[in-house]
Amino acid sequence: MGRGKIEIKRIENANNRVVTFSKRRNGLVKKAKEITVLCDAKVALIIFASNGKMTDYCCPSMDLGAMLDQYQKLSGKKLWDAKHENLSIEIDRIKKENDSLQLELRHLKGEDIQSLNLKNLMAVEHAIEHGLDKVRDRQEEVVMSKRRNVNDGRGASATHFPAATTGNGYS
Repeated sequence: MGRGKIEIKRIENANNRVVTFSKRRNGLVKKAKEITVLCDAKVALIIFASNGKMTDYCCPSMDLGAMLDQYQKLSGKKLWDAKHENLSIEIDRIKKENDSLQLELRHLKGEDIQSLNLKNLMAVEHAIEHGLDKVRDRQEEVVMSKRRNVNDGRGASATHFPAATTGNGYS
C-alpha cells in the first residue's frame, strides 16, 4: 500500500520540522551519492539549515572548487568577481611573504643557515650586530632611568612627609 500525498507547505511544529529536515537531508545526500556511483555523474550538494549549519557533498572525482568553476563556465553566471580573485592573489602574496619572514627569523636565530652563502651569512651577521647594538643602547637607557628614579626618590623622600598635626587638625 502506498503512502498518501502530503501537502507541501511549511511544517509549523518545530520538532517535526527538524526531524523532517534531518531525514530528507540524509535522503538527498544518499541520492547524490547513488547517482554519482550509478551514473558516473559529477554531483555537488550544499544544504544550509535554518540554524545556519551546513551539510555538503561533492563527488570524489572532483573537488568543490573545480565543480563551481565548471558550473560558472557552463552557466555563464559569475559566482565571484575580479575583487575576489584579487583577494586570493593578495592572500597568496601574504603567505609567501610570511614564509620568507619566518625563514629570515630562523636565520637570525641561527637555524637553517647551512643553505646560506657567504654574502647572506654576512648580511645575517650584520643584522644581528645592529640589533645587539640597539638592545644594549636600550638596556643602558633603562638602567640610567632606574638610577635617576632611585636617586630622585632618596633626595625627595624627606620633603614628601606631611607635617605632624594634632588631633584638632591644627599643626
